Amino acid sequence: MLKDSKAFSGYSVDDIQKAKAFYQGVLGLDVSETMGMLKLNIQDSSPIIVYPKGEQHSAATFTVLNFPVDDIDKTVNDLVQKGVKFELYGEPFKQDEKGIAHNPHGPKIAWFKDPAGNILSVLEE
Repeated sequence: MLKDSKAFSGYSVDDIQKAKAFYQGVLGLDVSETMGMLKLNIQDSSPIIVYPKGEQHSAATFTVLNFPVDDIDKTVNDLVQKGVKFELYGEPFKQDEKGIAHNPHGPKIAWFKDPAGNILSVLEE
């Protein structure tokens, strides 16, 4: 029934202009605005909708958006230079001092938050 539907994802933020500045200015994404929401235009992917929820916003406690990258060390270094702080979760994750988890059975991954507290990641497969 829905197998041919071009699905897309979305999540909320508390301040749409702070979110736009972060996603466009810090992460360098192609961001457009429509009907008071943001549309993150990701290459070769469906767009992601970021919608305002104001004071009723509650940050997701799980990763809402993953960015595959070719070189996680370089990407983490570049994002840190732009003011991004990476999360350190401790056990069971084996993270280095940069916050990169080195999982022998999965991708290298590092988590960070957007201004609304939603969890994002960069990962190298």
